[in-house]
Amino acid sequence: MISFKQLPLEAKAAVAAGVVFFSMMLSRSYVAEKLDLRMRRWLLRLQMALFANALMLIGSLHVWKSTVTTFSRSSAASSFCFMPWKVAVFMFLALAHSSFFTLLFLVAEEPYFFSLAAYTCLGAYIILIFFLFTLGSVEQAYKFLAGRSAKAGTGNKNRTAMKPVLAVMLTVVLTVVGLLNASQPPMVNSVEVPVHKLPSTMNNLKVVLLSDIHLGPTVGKTKLAMIVRMVKALKPDITVIVGDLTDSEADIIRPAVEPLGELNSPLGTYFVTGNHEYYTSDVSNWFELLKSFNIQPLHNENVKIVSPKSTDDWFCLAGVDDIEADVLRYSGHGMDLKKALRDCSSERAIVLLAHQPIAAKWALQERPDINLILSGHTHGGQIFPLNAGAYFLNPFFVGLYKVGQNTFVYVSPGTMYFGIPMRLGSRAEITEIILRSP
Repeated sequence: MISFKQLPLEAKAAVAAGVVFFSMMLSRSYVAEKLDLRMRRWLLRLQMALFANALMLIGSLHVWKSTVTTFSRSSAASSFCFMPWKVAVFMFLALAHSSFFTLLFLVAEEPYFFSLAAYTCLGAYIILIFFLFTLGSVEQAYKFLAGRSAKAGTGNKNRTAMKPVLAVMLTVVLTVVGLLNASQPPMVNSVEVPVHKLPSTMNNLKVVLLSDIHLGPTVGKTKLAMIVRMVKALKPDITVIVGDLTDSEADIIRPAVEPLGELNSPLGTYFVTGNHEYYTSDVSNWFELLKSFNIQPLHNENVKIVSPKSTDDWFCLAGVDDIEADVLRYSGHGMDLKKALRDCSSERAIVLLAHQPIAAKWALQERPDINLILSGHTHGGQIFPLNAGAYFLNPFFVGLYKVGQNTFVYVSPGTMYFGIPMRLGSRAEITEIILRSP
């Protein structure tokens, strides 16, 4: 039987990831309830950072072998550039690994340069891993089809050397493109949605949808202030924030949240939790902070949105907690559609706020009379190649979907980004939804 010491480094990293994941499950089930909130918060974040780093270590070993070890056996190793290259690769990997720990130590009103650099390296790391794997697969397929898998020659060595060079070049180009794309202000996307049973006096009612702002290591007060200015310029009747507003505790990042106090939609501003609010383990404090800015959390509850033209005309705006609250066993929270839609009659139009598209799917299975659901969570994939995973893991990916005869689901691609200050194959968005009466 092979001992742990005899395992290759990649296998050891996989075992470490498994141990951390198992410890996360144990702590969620047996330990978390015995700890105070602050300790629970730190334990959860530390475990998530360690788990991510253990998984990344497998990829980092592959990156090092492909971009450093491969050339150490060639004439390039004697070049004066080789040592700086080794240092650069090591620093790149170290920064990528450190990104997850910035949530614990480097969150403030504005992002630290270190956090921006670390998360940029993380984005580049993901792209580089993809291209190394893809080019390696192409190389193996070529060898198989050419029938020369057992032969080794100069041509094979050249192709092996060219693979990491090409992967690095593509990574650099796409990283720059992604950074430039994410640095642009969110685009304003105007969408008209017919809402069954919406009173005629509420025709053309304007709802501005925000989602996935992710205040934290790489998004701060300046960007939030820009978003608020753009929202105010649209003059919405209602503003809704459908989760993942933050990645940090309320006290730590409170100064960055202040621009939200300038939102003054006449029919109100509303908020529902996303999965990242529960990762902060600070939801109650966030609710109190948002209320101080006249933003109403919809904690499995609803409000009547009354027409400015007639008090007899209204529709039901409801919101549910994010489904991650159930997974984390977050006390007093969890998706409860029955509670959220209490007193919401099918005789009136119903609009539901639910962070994750899978929650939207579950809600429609239980209450097909919901007319419109507003979600986020997917980020439109945010960066290539994660787009494909987000597409297949969510029943609704991005944009407007019609379900049945009288129901629509709109999924925002996100108003900012999570951590990695890059967007590839997606664009940040502020959505202007115009409700149409049939």
